[in-house]
Amino acid sequence: MSESEEPRRFRFEDGSFLALVLIVTVAFAMVIAPFFGAILWGLVLALMFSPVHRRILDRMPGRSNVAALITLLIIILIVILPAAFLGSAMIQEFLHVYAMVQSGQIDIARMFEQMTGALPDWASHWLAARGLTDFAAARQQISETLSGSFSAIAAHALQVGQGALNLVLMLGVMLYLTFFLIRDGEELARRVIESIPLDPDRRRAVIRNFTVVTRATIKGSLIVAIVQGFTGGVTFALLGIEGALLWGTMMAIFSLIPAIGCGIVWVPVALYLFATGAVVKGIILVVAGALVIGSIDNVLRPLLVGRDTRMPDYVVLISTLGGLQLFGFHGFIVGPVVAALFIGTWNIVTEQRRAASR
Repeated sequence: MSESEEPRRFRFEDGSFLALVLIVTVAFAMVIAPFFGAILWGLVLALMFSPVHRRILDRMPGRSNVAALITLLIIILIVILPAAFLGSAMIQEFLHVYAMVQSGQIDIARMFEQMTGALPDWASHWLAARGLTDFAAARQQISETLSGSFSAIAAHALQVGQGALNLVLMLGVMLYLTFFLIRDGEELARRVIESIPLDPDRRRAVIRNFTVVTRATIKGSLIVAIVQGFTGGVTFALLGIEGALLWGTMMAIFSLIPAIGCGIVWVPVALYLFATGAVVKGIILVVAGALVIGSIDNVLRPLLVGRDTRMPDYVVLISTLGGLQLFGFHGFIVGPVVAALFIGTWNIVTEQRRAASR
C-alpha cells in the first residue's frame, strides 16, 4: 500500500465511516430516548446553575465533587422540593374543586348561563351565530379547539398521575445526570465542541449562539411564567376565588404561549364576577390582570433575555405549539430553543456572507 493511499483510508469524509457514525448515533439516540425528559431537564438545570457552581468552586478550588454536590443540594432545595410541594398542593386543590363540581356546589352550566346572560346584545348575537350560547355546544367547541396543542399538557399530566414510580425513576436519573453535568460540564462541552465538523470560526459562533439563546429562552420563559402564575394566584386568593393555586398554576402554563397568555384564565373569571354582581372584585381583577399580570412579561423578559436575543412572538407561538405536539410537556422548552437556534444559525450564515462580499 502506498503512502498516498494510507491517509485516504482514514479520512473523516470517508463514506463508510460517516455511515458508521450515523448508525451508532441513531442507535444511541434510540437507547436514551425513554429518558428524554430526564436528560432535557438535567441539561436545563445544569445550564441554569452553572454560574452558581463556578462561584462555589472558586471558593473551594480543587474540590469539584463537593462543589457539584453543594450545587445539586441548592437545586433540590430551591427547585425540586418547591415543585413537589406545588404539585402535591395543586393535585389536592384540583380534587377539591372537582368534588365541588360533582356535588353541585359549583354549577358550571349555571355559571355559563349567568355569564352569557350578562353580555351585551352584540356579544350574545356573536356567540349565538357560532353556536356558543348553549353550554354543551360551547364545551364541545372549546374542547375541539384546544384538543390539538394543549391536549399534550393534559396527556402528560395524566401520565404523571398514572406512573408515580416512573416519575420517581425519572427524577432520580435527572438528579444523577445533573450532578455529573455540573461537575464535568465544561470538559464535556469542550469535547462536543471539538467533535463538531465545522471550521473553528463557525464552530465558535454556533456554540456561542447556542449558549446565549438557550439560556435566554429558558430563563425568560420559566421565570416570567413563575412570576405571572404566582402574581395571578395571589390575586385570586386575595379576591376569595376558589382554587387560587390551581388557577395560578394554569396561568403560569398558559403564559408560556404567546398570543394566549394568562388572559385565557383571568378574563373569563372577571366576566363571571361581573355577571354575578361582584362588580368591585371584577374591576380589581381586570385592573390587576391588565396592568400587573399582563405587564410582567413586557417588563421582565427584556431584562432577563435582552432585546437582541428575543424572538418575535409569532415565532415563539408557533415553535411552542409545535414543540408541545412533538415532545409533549417538554416541548415548551424544546420548541423555542430549536427556533432560536434556527434563527441564530441563519444569522451566522448571513453575517459570514456579508463579510465575504466586502
